[in-house]
Amino acid sequence: MTHRLVELSAPAVAARLTAESVVVLPTGAIEQHGPHLPLVTDALIAESVADAAVLAGREQGLDLWLLPTLTYTKSDEHARFAGTMWVSAETLWSTLVDLGRAVAATPARRLVFLNGHGGNTALLNVANRELRRRFGLATFTMGAGRIRAGTGQDGEPDELGQGIHAGYAETSLVMHLRPELVDITLGERNVPEHIARLQHIGFNGMPVSFGWTSDDFGPSGVIGDPTGATAEAGKRFFEGCVADSVAALTEIAAFRHQA
Repeated sequence: MTHRLVELSAPAVAARLTAESVVVLPTGAIEQHGPHLPLVTDALIAESVADAAVLAGREQGLDLWLLPTLTYTKSDEHARFAGTMWVSAETLWSTLVDLGRAVAATPARRLVFLNGHGGNTALLNVANRELRRRFGLATFTMGAGRIRAGTGQDGEPDELGQGIHAGYAETSLVMHLRPELVDITLGERNVPEHIARLQHIGFNGMPVSFGWTSDDFGPSGVIGDPTGATAEAGKRFFEGCVADSVAALTEIAAFRHQA
């Protein structure tokens, strides 16, 4: 039995989906990831985690359905680099609303954006409320797992909490998922140590965020340190991402706005 919504016929969608069904839409990006990783990195990770999590969740009895990955998204922070394909906030916003309208036309009442690209997060969170208000959907945004910066321990590079793009975790994940797409010999450390010294401004949960483009931190397009990445670490990251996603989808499937 397929877990991919688009492999059903229209009558089958109407017959097999219910108000308890959860539709999962991975959101990625097509953008530069330094000289060592492919443009498809974010979309690859989001789609791979979503596919595995939907399958695992269905085995546990969850009514999950996977949509094709939304790959052309808001990546203008990488616009200077060749190959980055991005749409405006207005275009992505309209697309999210239109897709929400289409999901609302099925029996399903839950829509999850499983996101692999940080540049989408703010707009996805706003879309959650918009789709809730307009169409009555229960809407959720979740990351493609808890991907973290390298710690400097157990062979990991120390990314000083700044590893957010094409660094240790992402490189390890792609080495696990599609090793033929990685040229680790081209990976170089590029950690903004001056930002790591700050107490309030920064990445990864710091209280003050700031506007940036990837070339603010140098010409490589990397923000992090891929040099210690391994496929073995990527496998651990991936398995953790899938487990976290299944746990999140389990709560989403049972979620009610009122007690």
